[in-house]
Amino acid sequence: MTTQSDNPSMVRRSLLGALPVAAALGACRPGARTPALPAPRTASQEASAREASAHGASVPVGARQPGVDRPAQPQTHAVVSVYELPQEAGSVRVAARVGEVLAELAGKPGGGAPAGDLTVTVGLGPRLLGPAGQGLPGGLQLPAFAREERTARAWGGDLLVQVCAGDPDAVALADARLAGVLAAEGASGRWSQAGFRPPGGGPVRNLLGFPDGIENPRTRPELDREVWLDGPGPFGGGTVAVVRRLRIDVSGFLAQPATRQEEAIGRRRADGAPLSGGAALDRLDLSAKTARGRYLVPAMAHARRANPNATGSGRMLRRGYSYRNGPEDQGLLFVSFQRRLRTFTATQRRLDDGDDLMRFVTATASGAFFVPRAFTPERPLGGDLLGERG
Repeated sequence: MTTQSDNPSMVRRSLLGALPVAAALGACRPGARTPALPAPRTASQEASAREASAHGASVPVGARQPGVDRPAQPQTHAVVSVYELPQEAGSVRVAARVGEVLAELAGKPGGGAPAGDLTVTVGLGPRLLGPAGQGLPGGLQLPAFAREERTARAWGGDLLVQVCAGDPDAVALADARLAGVLAAEGASGRWSQAGFRPPGGGPVRNLLGFPDGIENPRTRPELDREVWLDGPGPFGGGTVAVVRRLRIDVSGFLAQPATRQEEAIGRRRADGAPLSGGAALDRLDLSAKTARGRYLVPAMAHARRANPNATGSGRMLRRGYSYRNGPEDQGLLFVSFQRRLRTFTATQRRLDDGDDLMRFVTATASGAFFVPRAFTPERPLGGDLLGERG
């Protein structure tokens, strides 16, 4: 899949995510003529809603944006884009205008996105939230970390749009149909990156050849506890997203002996099982040692350094994608969702303190955003947070 590089004057990937139909429902049917009517839930969505109700979730699963924990197995193609709105742009008006454009497109024969697994997730940056963001636990300002190539355009931002689908054409169509929506409002694209994942269930292999995404919350109670904010206030049904483009020295890492690669990761290359023993999905045993007293999972192994039991933070839901812009620019499009920013920052600080994998990794783009609850024509994107500003 073609990838995108930074372009300050380019409003690349459309604001389909800021559209009340696609973002709230996850997809638009071709030729749909009643875009304001919610689409029927799929069987999996119904099951998730019943499970959430059984566990006393304060916000129904259907009221949360898709593309976070739904679908449970992330689609194989994605584009993450970050935009900047002009200072004078009214954020409420921009969100409303985008909704109008989608309704117009969806009302025409052949308009909208193809039916399928297309999901769009939208996040609001700290400047857009303004004073309202002070009520968010921990805020949204990311500190500086080690091994970062900082440029003004690739750090921070006002709006995050994540478009995912199993069909790359569906992602491309979403982009092509609505690429001018933000441009018409004077917005500009900060950075945009396409990513991919191999098909199949469960953890997938990254460009280093190791299974990834194993240490994720999996059950509905875990997701409610670690990922989603609850309560009746404006943050209820939302989550905090961190996106980072991480360039990896793949050839340098793979030049190491296989045993050294496994020690740097803390897992077996063949199946992803922890070096402490057990199967791939078993939790790491951080106390397991050899007969001579050495940790089975080395002290500087990535799996140990990033483990929530070692960082003292919560567990984040990672939904990352590999990317490849060329032999010298490839790596991980890191996306994580968590209840509070500290879950990520505490983890990243521990990695900075010492991690055998991180010496091969350089961050080239980064930002934190609040992903509000799902929105509809009656309840605009972030309406209870943006208020009357704009």
